[in-house]
Amino acid sequence: MSARYIDTQVALDAGERLFHLSFRLGNDSSQAWLREDGLAIGWQIYDPASGLFLSEGEWIPLDADVAPGQSVPVQVRVELPRERGPYRVYVSPIDRRTGWHYERGGPFIVIDAEVEDGRARLVRQRLTTLRRLRWENPHRTLAHLFQLPLLTLWRNRDLVRSMARRDVLGRYRGSLGGALWTLLNPLLLMLTYFFVFGVVLGARFGGDPSRSGFVLYFLAGMLPWLAVSEAAGRAPSVILEHRNFVKKLVFPVEILPVTQTLAALVTEMFALAVFVVMLVAARGGVPATALWLPALIVPQVLLTLGLGWLLAATGAFVRDLGQVIGFLLTLWFFLTPICYPEASLPAWALPILGKNPMFALVRGYRAIFLEARAPEMAALWKLWVLGAAVFLAGHAWFHKLRRGFADIV
Repeated sequence: MSARYIDTQVALDAGERLFHLSFRLGNDSSQAWLREDGLAIGWQIYDPASGLFLSEGEWIPLDADVAPGQSVPVQVRVELPRERGPYRVYVSPIDRRTGWHYERGGPFIVIDAEVEDGRARLVRQRLTTLRRLRWENPHRTLAHLFQLPLLTLWRNRDLVRSMARRDVLGRYRGSLGGALWTLLNPLLLMLTYFFVFGVVLGARFGGDPSRSGFVLYFLAGMLPWLAVSEAAGRAPSVILEHRNFVKKLVFPVEILPVTQTLAALVTEMFALAVFVVMLVAARGGVPATALWLPALIVPQVLLTLGLGWLLAATGAFVRDLGQVIGFLLTLWFFLTPICYPEASLPAWALPILGKNPMFALVRGYRAIFLEARAPEMAALWKLWVLGAAVFLAGHAWFHKLRRGFADIV
C-alpha cells in the first residue's frame, strides 16, 4: 500500500485535550482500496521519552473505495490523556489483514503535544516514516536501550512488589497447605531427583563421595535452576493469562515477566533456607565465601528477566511456545551437571557445555557454599556480560512486539 497525505490540518479545541485532524488520503498504489477489505485510519498514543505504547483510538473506515490516483477525505478526532506530560500521536492507515501501514515502512502523520493543567498544546506536526523517526536522535535510541529497562523497574517497583506478593500467595490460595507449598514444592522436587540419582543410580560427586555430600552438591546446583526454570517456564503464557490488562487498561505489561522472576526468586530463597540448614547440620556452618552470593544472584536475575521478556513477547504470537519450552527446559536441565558430576561428561563435550550459563551458575554456587572458594573470575565476568546482554535484548524484543499484543490476545 502506497499512500499520500494532502492538505493536512490540525486544530485544537481551546482549553481542551481534543485534536481535530483533517487531510485527504491519496492512493499512490496500482490497486484500488476497497472498503470491504477493512482499510481504515487509526491512531495510537505513545510516550515520546520512552517509546512506550499508551493507548489506541477507534479505527475510522474510509468513506468510499479509492481508485489508484484518487483521494478520499479523512477526519480524525484524537483525545489526549488527562495526565500531565508530553505525548506523541501516530495517525496511519491500518488494514485488518496486514496491520498498521507505518509498521511496514509507509509514511504516517506524527503529532507531538503536551498536556498541562488538563489542557493540551500542539508542539509539532509532521509527516515521517518509522525509520526516520527512530534515527532522528540516534544517541537517544541508544540511551533508551540501556535506560528504559531500568526505568521500567524503578518506576513500577511498588506495583512489581505487590503483584509478586499476590502471585506467591495466590498460587496456592484455597489449598490446605496455603503458602507453605512455596517451600514444599521445591523441597519435594529436590527429594524426587535425590532419590532417583542419589539412591537408585548411586551418583556421587568427587568433592565429597558420601551420600550427604551428594545431597549438598545436588541442592547447591538446584538453587539457581529453580529460579531460572520456574520463570522461564511460565513466561510464554503470561501475556495470554493477563489479556485483560493488555486489552482494557493502560498497564505496564512489561512488568508481568518481572513479577514472575521475583516470585521465582522467592521460591529460590525458601530452598536456600532449607539448604543452609542442611549445610549447618552436615558441616557445622556456612563458609565466609557465601558472601559472594550477590555476585551470582545479580547476573542470574538479569538472565532470567531477559529470558522472561523474550519468551513472554514471543509466546503471545507463537502459542505453541509454552509446549516447546517445557521440553527445552528438560533438555537444559540434563545438559547441566546438576544431578551428576562434571567428570561423567565426555571430554569433548565440556568445552561446548561449559558455555552454558547455568553451568557457570551451578559451579559458582558449589564453589562458594561447599568448596569455600570464590567463583572462577573468568566464568563470572562472562556470566555478567551475558546476563546484561540478554536483559537488554529481551526488553528490546518485548518493547518491539508489545504494540501487537492487543490485536492478537
